[in-house]
Amino acid sequence: MAKSGPDILPAGDWFGKKIGLLGGSFNPAHEAHLEISLTALDRLGLDAVWWLVSPQNPLKSRRDMAAFQDRMDSARAMARQGNIHVTGLEADLKTTYTVQTLARLVDLLPDSRFVWLMGADNLAQFSAWKDWEKIANTVVFAIFDRPGYSEAALTSAAARHFGDHQIPDSKALELVSHNPPAWTFIRETQNPLSSTEIRRKNFNNQEVKDKSA
Repeated sequence: MAKSGPDILPAGDWFGKKIGLLGGSFNPAHEAHLEISLTALDRLGLDAVWWLVSPQNPLKSRRDMAAFQDRMDSARAMARQGNIHVTGLEADLKTTYTVQTLARLVDLLPDSRFVWLMGADNLAQFSAWKDWEKIANTVVFAIFDRPGYSEAALTSAAARHFGDHQIPDSKALELVSHNPPAWTFIRETQNPLSSTEIRRKNFNNQEVKDKSA
């Protein structure tokens, strides 16, 4: 039976804390995940960032997906800061979709303030997520720029739909005090790394090794 109480959460006293949530496959974790998290801690005045390692992203194929424990280990190796916590709580909660995970977290920690952290590449296709409007009405959002995705993100269906609720990045510290829907776009994150590109390079390197063996 899945655990449902606070014991599935990262160790610590989370009452009333400001927590950033960075969800993803982390297949593998990389420096761009770290950059977004450190920027969020600084610009949003967060107490912590939780990396929510997904057992299986419903929008991604299982074919290239590493084992869940391998991805957890990858995330722990990359999360070198004490206030970045790697968690597999979605596996414990048995939640498949972000909308389900957020509903449970808000229920478990009603006095905490959550901020969903998302790269601009994900905002560009956010409207394909299950119950995306409900997600945006559950927690506030901070969007972080990724090279080549600014225009696609800011002209996306989600950005247009919630355009009246955007907060200037100069007031990013105020985001966590707003009630959803509210979001901001932070432009200073420009790390081009992606998990897909890392996997492609690893595959190509392995092919070269195999041919030279």
